[in-house]
Amino acid sequence: MPRTALTVHPGDNVVTLLDFNVDDRITQEGLPLIGSIPFGHKAASRDIASGEPVIKYGVPICVASRAIQIGEHVHVHNCR
Repeated sequence: MPRTALTVHPGDNVVTLLDFNVDDRITQEGLPLIGSIPFGHKAASRDIASGEPVIKYGVPICVASRAIQIGEHVHVHNCR
Protein backbone atom coordinates (compact mmCIF):
# COMPACT_ATOMS: atom_id res chain seq x y z
CA MET A 1 0.00 0.00 0.00
CA PRO A 2 1.37 3.49 -0.82
CA ARG A 3 2.39 5.73 2.03
CA THR A 4 0.22 8.44 3.50
CA ALA A 5 1.61 11.97 3.22
CA LEU A 6 0.31 14.29 5.92
CA THR A 7 0.09 17.99 5.04
CA VAL A 8 -0.27 19.96 8.26
CA HIS A 9 -1.05 23.41 6.78
CA PRO A 10 -2.17 24.39 3.26
CA GLY A 11 0.86 26.71 2.89
CA ASP A 12 3.41 23.95 3.63
CA ASN A 13 5.95 22.95 0.96
CA VAL A 14 6.71 19.63 2.70
CA VAL A 15 4.66 16.63 3.78
CA THR A 16 5.28 14.23 6.66
CA LEU A 17 5.43 10.59 5.55
CA LEU A 18 3.48 8.00 7.50
CA ASP A 19 3.16 4.20 7.29
CA PHE A 20 6.17 1.93 7.60
CA ASN A 21 7.37 0.74 4.17
CA VAL A 22 10.26 3.10 3.40
CA ASP A 23 10.63 1.60 -0.08
CA ASP A 24 7.26 2.87 -1.35
CA ARG A 25 7.93 5.29 -4.20
CA ILE A 26 4.56 7.05 -4.32
CA THR A 27 2.12 8.32 -1.70
CA GLN A 28 -1.63 7.72 -1.59
CA GLU A 29 -1.96 11.36 -2.61
CA GLY A 30 0.03 10.74 -5.82
CA LEU A 31 3.29 12.42 -4.74
CA PRO A 32 6.23 10.55 -6.33
CA LEU A 33 9.05 9.98 -3.84
CA ILE A 34 12.76 10.08 -4.66
CA GLY A 35 14.59 7.37 -2.70
CA SER A 36 13.76 5.71 0.60
CA ILE A 37 12.45 8.14 3.22
CA PRO A 38 11.96 6.98 6.83
CA PHE A 39 8.68 7.08 8.72
CA GLY A 40 7.93 10.53 10.13
CA HIS A 41 10.44 12.35 7.91
CA LYS A 42 9.58 15.07 5.40
CA ALA A 43 9.41 15.07 1.62
CA ALA A 44 9.13 18.13 -0.61
CA SER A 45 5.59 18.57 -1.94
CA ARG A 46 6.94 20.92 -4.64
CA ASP A 47 10.36 22.03 -5.87
CA ILE A 48 12.14 24.18 -3.27
CA ALA A 49 14.90 26.53 -4.45
CA SER A 50 18.23 26.92 -2.68
CA GLY A 51 17.84 29.62 -0.02
CA GLU A 52 14.05 29.25 0.09
CA PRO A 53 12.35 28.62 3.45
CA VAL A 54 11.05 25.12 4.15
CA ILE A 55 7.50 25.57 5.44
CA LYS A 56 5.81 23.16 7.86
CA TYR A 57 2.92 23.99 10.21
CA GLY A 58 2.54 27.15 8.10
CA VAL A 59 5.85 28.56 9.38
CA PRO A 60 9.49 28.38 8.21
CA ILE A 61 11.35 25.56 9.99
CA CYS A 62 14.66 25.87 8.09
CA VAL A 63 16.15 27.11 4.80
CA ALA A 64 17.06 24.89 1.85
CA SER A 65 20.86 24.72 1.58
CA ARG A 66 20.51 23.52 -2.04
CA ALA A 67 17.70 22.99 -4.53
CA ILE A 68 15.30 20.24 -3.41
CA GLN A 69 13.19 18.36 -5.96
CA ILE A 70 9.55 17.44 -5.46
CA GLY A 71 9.39 14.10 -3.64
CA GLU A 72 12.93 14.38 -2.27
CA HIS A 73 13.79 13.73 1.39
CA VAL A 74 14.00 17.03 3.31
CA HIS A 75 16.36 16.74 6.28
CA VAL A 76 19.67 18.01 7.69
CA HIS A 77 21.59 17.08 4.50
CA ASN A 78 19.77 19.75 2.46
CA CYS A 79 18.55 22.27 5.08
CA ARG A 80 20.11 24.63 7.57
